Amino acid sequence: MKIIYNVVLFLLMFSCKQDPINTRLSGPVFGTSYSIIYNSETNYQAEIDSLFYVINKSMSTYQMNSDISKLNRSEEGIVDAHFIKVFEASKAVYEQTNGIFDPTIGAVVNAWDFGPEGKIVNLDSLKIDSLMVSVGLNKIKLQGDKITKPEQTFIDFNAIAKGYGVDVIAMFLDSKNIKNYLVEIGGEIRAKGQNSEKQSSWKIGIEMPHFDGEQSILKAIEVKDEAMATSGTYRKFKVDANGNRYAHIIDTKTGYPSKTNLLSISVIAKDCMIADAYATAFKAMGMEKVKYFLITHPELKAFLIFENDKKELETVSLNGFPEL
Repeated sequence: MKIIYNVVLFLLMFSCKQDPINTRLSGPVFGTSYSIIYNSETNYQAEIDSLFYVINKSMSTYQMNSDISKLNRSEEGIVDAHFIKVFEASKAVYEQTNGIFDPTIGAVVNAWDFGPEGKIVNLDSLKIDSLMVSVGLNKIKLQGDKITKPEQTFIDFNAIAKGYGVDVIAMFLDSKNIKNYLVEIGGEIRAKGQNSEKQSSWKIGIEMPHFDGEQSILKAIEVKDEAMATSGTYRKFKVDANGNRYAHIIDTKTGYPSKTNLLSISVIAKDCMIADAYATAFKAMGMEKVKYFLITHPELKAFLIFENDKKELETVSLNGFPEL
């Protein structure tokens, strides 16, 4: 399950009016919250609410009448342009990661689910095997605006849709010729220009992993004309009978939970949809595979927080992930 609130925004604003003025909008969306700051006095709340509505209508698995819900019930296969963009991006990441990123694993994730006190619930292997038959984004075909899939295949864009939502709002602000903004949804962000009121770069805080729910900042970075997404494993995890801790990560090849020492993965890319997808994929890859993968993907920057053999936290920055 995608972890939200891994990123804390350090936006040190003054309450006094200055020129130029930033507009700030915030509220609930996509089961989390959003915060938008942009350099204009025009209030675009109504337009942004409309965009959120359209994205939810397309890809929310919590709305019974959304395109994706109808598709998952095999009632209708017609999808809109938003769905198509996310599907095509998902397929590209699916192929690049050899299926490690797979939006069709959701039914298996739901089957494991969270038991009392986060304990691993043993599932019958036949049940897992039967669910895995329907897993595989390659089983889904797109022709025009029509999706066809096996009846039991369940699609869930939870690991990429918030990032896409960030990009949609950013593109809307671009269309209004706004040069400076920061868009954040559930910890996924995209920044352009600078904080006009402060006349300095947008500063973003990366949270220190805490298993007890405490919040503190490990490091802060400056982000400009880029997007960042963070995926964590330390808030929701399970414990087996031997006390081993498993993140809520399901191996897309086996259908069983994967043990990992990675606690938090932050990825910077040009757009937030791609950063969001790879942050999720890297969580399942493990550190050595991530390092190897990034050698051939210089367009991605990553910051990993992990637990060493002594249960101590360590970090590694890859491909020039920024330092403040």
